[in-house]
Amino acid sequence: MENCTDPDAAGRQGQAQQPATTQTYFEAASAILALPSGTMEPDISAELLQRHFGLSGKLEILSSEVERTVAVDLADGRRLILKTSTRPEARDSFAFQAEAIAGLRGAAGFVVPDILPTLGGSLTFAEDGICGYLQTRLDGVALHQMQATPDLLFRTGSALARLDLALAPLPLPATNRPILWHVGCWPRLMNYAKHLPPGPVAVQVADAMKDYVETIAPQTGDLVWQVTHNDPSPFNMMVTDQALGFIDFGDGCHSPRLQDLAIAASHVVTDPDLLLGGAEYLIAGYASVLPLTALEESLIIGLMRARQSALILINYWRAHLFPDDAAYIKKNVQRAENGLAILASRTAPSCRPAMQTALATLQSQYPSRPSAK
Repeated sequence: MENCTDPDAAGRQGQAQQPATTQTYFEAASAILALPSGTMEPDISAELLQRHFGLSGKLEILSSEVERTVAVDLADGRRLILKTSTRPEARDSFAFQAEAIAGLRGAAGFVVPDILPTLGGSLTFAEDGICGYLQTRLDGVALHQMQATPDLLFRTGSALARLDLALAPLPLPATNRPILWHVGCWPRLMNYAKHLPPGPVAVQVADAMKDYVETIAPQTGDLVWQVTHNDPSPFNMMVTDQALGFIDFGDGCHSPRLQDLAIAASHVVTDPDLLLGGAEYLIAGYASVLPLTALEESLIIGLMRARQSALILINYWRAHLFPDDAAYIKKNVQRAENGLAILASRTAPSCRPAMQTALATLQSQYPSRPSAK
C-alpha cells in the first residue's frame, strides 16, 4: 500500500513519486480506454451479490464506460450499486475506489456513498477472474440536472475543497495506476487531435495544449500534490438533503491538488460575459476553505483550458473507436467546447488581478458553509 504525500509537501516530491509523464505510462493508460466496455456474459450479478454479500433484490444494469455497474433495490428499501469487472487492471482500480470511499466515511462538509463489506469482511471481492465491490446509492440530484446558481456553485466549490482535505491524509493503494486523465499524460494527448473536426475547436484545443506544455506543465511540480478525486464533473457531484455528494472515484490518483478545482471549474464555464464564465463562483467557494496561492491563481485558467481540451481529445478519440457508444462517451464534450471558446481569450496575466478582486467579493457574499442543501 502506498502513502499519499503530505498535503503541504512540495510538489516536486509528489511529481517524482509518479510515472505519469512517461511514454510507457501513457501507452498503458491509453490501452485501457481503447478496450470495449468490460461485461460478463451471461450476467451473474445476482449470483455474485448473494454469494459475497448474502443479499438479493431487483437489479438494473446502468450505463458505464469501463466496468459493469448494476443498480440494486433491496426489499427493505435500501438502494445499492454493485460494480464488477473481468479486467485485470480493475482490481487495483476497485481497491483504490473502495478504500477511498471507506476512508471518507464521517468526513464533514460533504457526503459519499458507504462501502458494504463482503461476508468475509473485505471491501472488495475477487473470484474466477471477476472482481467487484458494493456501495450504497446516494439519494439526490446530479449537478448537471440542477440550475447552476451562484450560491450552489459556491457551495459546490467549498464542498470540493473539504473533499480534498479529507483525501489528503488517506493511505490508499494503487494511486499511481495508469489513468489517461492524469495531468502527466496531457502533453501527449495531441496524438488524438486527428480525430477532431477542422474548425475553431481544433484551433482552441491546440492553443490550450501548447500553453499547457510550454507554460503550465513546467510549474506543476511546485504545486501541492496529493490523492485527488480527479473527475468532479457535474455527473459525479450530487445535491442531496444532507450535503454535496461525490461519486465515482474511478479516476482518482496522485496529482496536483489544484487539479480537482480546475476540473470542476472547467465544467461550469457557461457565461461569456463573466470573467471566468461563471466558474469564479465555484473557485471562490473552494478558496474560502483552501485559499489559493499566488502560483495556483496564475495556473488555474491554463489548467481549466487544458482540462477542457483533454476531455475533447480523449472523447473524440474514444467515440471514433466506439461509434455505437459515441453519444454516451461525448456527454460532456459540448460543455467543454463551449467553455473552451469562452476561456480562449483569457490569460493569467490579464485576468489574475480581476480574479483576485472577484474571489474576495464573492467570498463576502457567499460565506462558506459546511453543507450544501
